[in-house]
Amino acid sequence: MNTEKRRQIFERLRAENPHPTTELNYSTPFELLIAVILSAQATDRGVNKVTDRLFPVANTPQAILDLGEESLLEYVKSINFFRNKAANIIKTCRMLLELHGGEVPESREALEALPGVGRKTANVILNTAFGHPVMAVDTHIFRVSNRTGLAKGKDVREVEDRLVRWVPKEFLKDAHHWLILHGRYVCIARKPRCAACVIYDLCEFKEKTA
Repeated sequence: MNTEKRRQIFERLRAENPHPTTELNYSTPFELLIAVILSAQATDRGVNKVTDRLFPVANTPQAILDLGEESLLEYVKSINFFRNKAANIIKTCRMLLELHGGEVPESREALEALPGVGRKTANVILNTAFGHPVMAVDTHIFRVSNRTGLAKGKDVREVEDRLVRWVPKEFLKDAHHWLILHGRYVCIARKPRCAACVIYDLCEFKEKTA
Protein backbone atom coordinates (compact mmCIF):
# COMPACT_ATOMS: atom_id res chain seq x y z
CA MET A 1 0.00 0.00 0.00
CA ASN A 2 1.39 3.39 -0.95
CA THR A 3 1.41 6.70 0.92
CA GLU A 4 -1.39 8.27 -1.11
CA LYS A 5 -3.74 5.37 -0.47
CA ARG A 6 -3.03 5.53 3.27
CA ARG A 7 -3.79 9.25 3.21
CA GLN A 8 -7.11 8.65 1.44
CA ILE A 9 -8.05 5.98 4.01
CA PHE A 10 -7.58 8.37 6.92
CA GLU A 11 -9.21 11.28 5.12
CA ARG A 12 -12.35 9.15 4.76
CA LEU A 13 -12.24 7.90 8.33
CA ARG A 14 -11.84 11.49 9.53
CA ALA A 15 -14.71 12.71 7.36
CA GLU A 16 -16.94 10.00 8.85
CA ASN A 17 -15.87 10.70 12.46
CA PRO A 18 -14.01 14.01 12.86
CA HIS A 19 -13.46 13.75 16.63
CA PRO A 20 -12.96 10.09 17.60
CA THR A 21 -12.29 9.05 21.16
CA THR A 22 -12.37 6.05 23.44
CA GLU A 23 -15.68 4.43 24.37
CA LEU A 24 -14.48 4.07 27.96
CA ASN A 25 -16.12 6.53 30.36
CA TYR A 26 -13.61 8.76 32.16
CA SER A 27 -13.07 12.37 33.19
CA THR A 28 -9.44 12.38 34.40
CA PRO A 29 -6.20 10.63 33.38
CA PHE A 30 -6.44 8.54 36.55
CA GLU A 31 -9.95 7.37 35.74
CA LEU A 32 -8.81 6.45 32.25
CA LEU A 33 -5.85 4.52 33.67
CA ILE A 34 -8.10 2.46 35.95
CA ALA A 35 -10.59 1.85 33.13
CA VAL A 36 -7.86 0.68 30.76
CA ILE A 37 -6.35 -1.66 33.37
CA LEU A 38 -9.81 -3.18 33.82
CA SER A 39 -10.43 -3.41 30.07
CA ALA A 40 -7.88 -6.15 29.32
CA GLN A 41 -9.88 -9.08 27.90
CA ALA A 42 -13.11 -7.27 28.79
CA THR A 43 -15.54 -5.13 26.82
CA ASP A 44 -15.70 -1.35 27.16
CA ARG A 45 -19.40 -1.70 27.96
CA GLY A 46 -18.64 -4.08 30.82
CA VAL A 47 -15.91 -1.80 32.16
CA ASN A 48 -18.21 1.24 31.99
CA LYS A 49 -20.82 -0.56 34.08
CA VAL A 50 -18.17 -1.09 36.75
CA THR A 51 -16.60 2.36 36.68
CA ASP A 52 -19.99 4.10 36.58
CA ARG A 53 -20.48 2.64 40.06
CA LEU A 54 -16.89 2.86 41.28
CA PHE A 55 -15.83 6.38 40.28
CA PRO A 56 -18.57 8.27 42.17
CA VAL A 57 -17.27 6.50 45.30
CA ALA A 58 -13.52 6.45 44.61
CA ASN A 59 -11.79 8.11 41.65
CA THR A 60 -8.39 9.10 43.03
CA PRO A 61 -5.44 6.94 44.16
CA GLN A 62 -5.99 7.83 47.80
CA ALA A 63 -9.74 7.22 47.63
CA ILE A 64 -9.22 3.75 46.14
CA LEU A 65 -6.61 2.91 48.80
CA ASP A 66 -9.05 4.11 51.45
CA LEU A 67 -11.73 1.90 49.89
CA GLY A 68 -9.42 -1.10 50.26
CA GLU A 69 -8.87 -4.16 48.12
CA GLU A 70 -11.72 -6.22 49.52
CA SER A 71 -14.27 -3.48 48.86
CA LEU A 72 -12.74 -2.82 45.44
CA LEU A 73 -13.27 -6.49 44.58
CA GLU A 74 -17.00 -6.06 45.11
CA TYR A 75 -17.08 -3.33 42.48
CA VAL A 76 -14.96 -5.11 39.86
CA LYS A 77 -16.03 -8.74 40.34
CA SER A 78 -17.96 -8.81 37.04
CA ILE A 79 -14.72 -8.20 35.09
CA ASN A 80 -12.48 -11.01 33.81
CA PHE A 81 -9.44 -11.63 36.06
CA PHE A 82 -10.93 -9.22 38.60
CA ARG A 83 -8.80 -10.39 41.54
CA ASN A 84 -5.52 -9.83 39.73
CA LYS A 85 -6.72 -6.50 38.34
CA ALA A 86 -7.87 -5.29 41.75
CA ALA A 87 -4.51 -6.20 43.27
CA ASN A 88 -2.70 -4.33 40.48
CA ILE A 89 -4.93 -1.28 40.91
CA ILE A 90 -4.15 -1.11 44.63
CA LYS A 91 -0.40 -1.41 43.95
CA THR A 92 -0.62 1.18 41.17
CA CYS A 93 -2.45 3.65 43.43
CA ARG A 94 0.23 3.23 46.07
CA MET A 95 3.00 3.83 43.53
CA LEU A 96 1.26 6.90 42.11
CA LEU A 97 1.11 8.42 45.59
CA GLU A 98 4.64 7.45 46.58
CA LEU A 99 6.41 8.29 43.32
CA HIS A 100 4.23 10.75 41.37
CA GLY A 101 2.34 12.87 43.89
CA GLY A 102 -0.88 11.05 43.09
CA GLU A 103 -0.77 12.09 39.43
CA VAL A 104 -0.62 9.85 36.34
CA PRO A 105 2.84 10.31 34.81
CA GLU A 106 3.17 11.51 31.23
CA SER A 107 6.06 9.17 30.52
CA ARG A 108 6.06 5.76 28.87
CA GLU A 109 8.80 4.45 31.18
CA ALA A 110 6.96 5.58 34.32
CA LEU A 111 3.63 4.24 33.09
CA GLU A 112 5.05 0.83 32.18
CA ALA A 113 6.55 0.56 35.67
CA LEU A 114 3.03 0.55 37.15
CA PRO A 115 1.51 -2.88 37.97
CA GLY A 116 -0.95 -3.99 35.33
CA VAL A 117 0.34 -1.49 32.76
CA GLY A 118 2.09 -2.77 29.64
CA ARG A 119 3.07 -1.03 26.44
CA LYS A 120 -0.44 -1.03 24.96
CA THR A 121 -2.00 0.46 28.10
CA ALA A 122 0.76 3.06 28.33
CA ASN A 123 0.12 4.03 24.71
CA VAL A 124 -3.62 4.43 25.37
CA ILE A 125 -2.90 6.78 28.29
CA LEU A 126 -0.27 8.76 26.37
CA ASN A 127 -2.56 9.11 23.36
CA THR A 128 -6.00 9.58 24.90
CA ALA A 129 -5.18 11.43 28.11
CA PHE A 130 -2.18 13.45 26.95
CA GLY A 131 -2.52 13.69 23.16
CA HIS A 132 0.72 11.97 22.19
CA PRO A 133 0.85 10.69 18.58
CA VAL A 134 1.35 7.04 19.57
CA MET A 135 -0.43 3.86 18.54
CA ALA A 136 -1.90 1.33 20.97
CA VAL A 137 -2.33 -1.82 18.88
CA ASP A 138 -5.09 -4.10 20.15
CA THR A 139 -6.70 -7.05 18.37
CA HIS A 140 -8.92 -4.72 16.29
CA ILE A 141 -6.06 -2.56 15.05
CA PHE A 142 -3.88 -5.61 14.42
CA ARG A 143 -6.64 -7.20 12.32
CA VAL A 144 -7.55 -4.04 10.37
CA SER A 145 -3.92 -3.17 9.66
CA ASN A 146 -3.11 -6.61 8.32
CA ARG A 147 -6.40 -7.22 6.52
CA THR A 148 -6.52 -3.89 4.67
CA GLY A 149 -2.80 -3.85 3.91
CA LEU A 150 -2.41 -0.59 5.84
CA ALA A 151 0.50 -1.92 7.92
CA LYS A 152 1.10 -5.64 7.82
CA GLY A 153 3.08 -7.26 10.62
CA LYS A 154 3.52 -10.59 12.33
CA ASP A 155 3.05 -9.20 15.84
CA VAL A 156 1.55 -6.14 17.52
CA ARG A 157 4.87 -4.35 17.97
CA GLU A 158 5.73 -4.67 14.29
CA VAL A 159 2.30 -3.31 13.33
CA GLU A 160 2.67 -0.48 15.86
CA ASP A 161 6.08 0.55 14.54
CA ARG A 162 4.90 0.48 10.92
CA LEU A 163 1.75 2.48 11.65
CA VAL A 164 3.74 5.15 13.50
CA ARG A 165 6.14 5.31 10.57
CA TRP A 166 3.59 5.18 7.73
CA VAL A 167 0.43 6.95 8.93
CA PRO A 168 0.56 10.58 7.70
CA LYS A 169 1.49 12.77 10.69
CA GLU A 170 -1.67 14.86 10.60
CA PHE A 171 -3.75 11.74 11.30
CA LEU A 172 -1.51 9.97 13.79
CA LYS A 173 -3.00 11.32 17.02
CA ASP A 174 -6.51 10.10 16.13
CA ALA A 175 -5.58 7.04 14.04
CA HIS A 176 -5.67 4.77 17.09
CA HIS A 177 -9.36 5.52 17.68
CA TRP A 178 -10.40 5.42 14.03
CA LEU A 179 -8.85 1.98 13.54
CA ILE A 180 -10.29 0.53 16.76
CA LEU A 181 -13.79 1.75 15.93
CA HIS A 182 -13.49 0.53 12.34
CA GLY A 183 -12.44 -2.90 13.57
CA ARG A 184 -15.12 -3.01 16.24
CA TYR A 185 -18.08 -2.07 14.06
CA VAL A 186 -17.19 -2.57 10.37
CA CYS A 187 -14.07 -4.67 9.79
CA ILE A 188 -15.17 -7.27 12.32
CA ALA A 189 -13.35 -10.53 12.82
CA ARG A 190 -15.58 -13.26 11.41
CA LYS A 191 -17.40 -11.55 8.55
CA PRO A 192 -16.35 -7.98 7.81
CA ARG A 193 -19.18 -5.62 6.85
CA CYS A 194 -17.54 -4.64 3.56
CA ALA A 195 -20.76 -3.24 2.10
CA ALA A 196 -20.83 -0.63 4.88
CA CYS A 197 -17.13 0.23 4.62
CA VAL A 198 -16.09 3.75 3.64
CA ILE A 199 -12.65 2.51 2.53
CA TYR A 200 -13.91 -0.50 0.54
CA ASP A 201 -12.20 0.47 -2.71
CA LEU A 202 -8.92 1.34 -0.97
CA CYS A 203 -8.72 -1.86 1.08
CA GLU A 204 -6.43 -4.59 -0.26
CA PHE A 205 -8.23 -7.51 1.42
CA LYS A 206 -8.69 -10.22 -1.22
CA GLU A 207 -11.74 -11.85 0.36
CA LYS A 208 -14.11 -8.91 0.63
CA THR A 209 -17.71 -9.79 1.38
CA ALA A 210 -20.58 -8.67 -0.84
